[in-house]
Amino acid sequence: MKSVTENDEVCTTQRAAEILGVSVSSVQQLVESGAIDAWKTRGGHRRIPMTAVLAYKGHAGATTPAAPTAPAPRQPGREQATILVVEDNPMQRTLYQKHLGAWNLPAQLVFCENGYQALLEVARRQPDIVVTDIVMDGIDGYELLNTIVNDPQLRPMHIAIVSALGEADLDARGGLPPGVVFFSKPVNYDELRGYLRAGCAQFVRAAK
Repeated sequence: MKSVTENDEVCTTQRAAEILGVSVSSVQQLVESGAIDAWKTRGGHRRIPMTAVLAYKGHAGATTPAAPTAPAPRQPGREQATILVVEDNPMQRTLYQKHLGAWNLPAQLVFCENGYQALLEVARRQPDIVVTDIVMDGIDGYELLNTIVNDPQLRPMHIAIVSALGEADLDARGGLPPGVVFFSKPVNYDELRGYLRAGCAQFVRAAK
């Protein structure tokens, strides 16, 4: 079995089963029961945060390697996760506000219309989850996420890119840093909701 690395922030049910030493069907049952957080892709495939797998394995009493992408400890006075959404298109930003606001997520929602504003909010709030577009005027999504992942003074953050760019376009720009999740446009809101709920659940567990 290969070792757990920082490139494994999101894994399949097969990979989760290997780590936990159980069958794939057992992992599916754990996900369905809510014991392990997960979401489904547009194609119906489950994706599970590695931190959720390792947290369950540790809770079960097994010897678990430290998760390099585990959520940072809660800052004093913070009762909810913070989700930062960066989108320069006003119509898309309004749709985000409508959907995310209706999901009753245990989180504070912050919306920015460009990368410059987002960098200020990252420095000010150090959000737990960042959802950003790539193609934006000025500071784009690539500059934003590279600034975040390369700054050792920032708390670990879950980062998701939402873009209409294809795989070839992403590769031409250097691909995505390890651990960054990609969602294609048009936005699959069921998929995005699952991702955000999983991230919020990790924050709640880390706060206990």
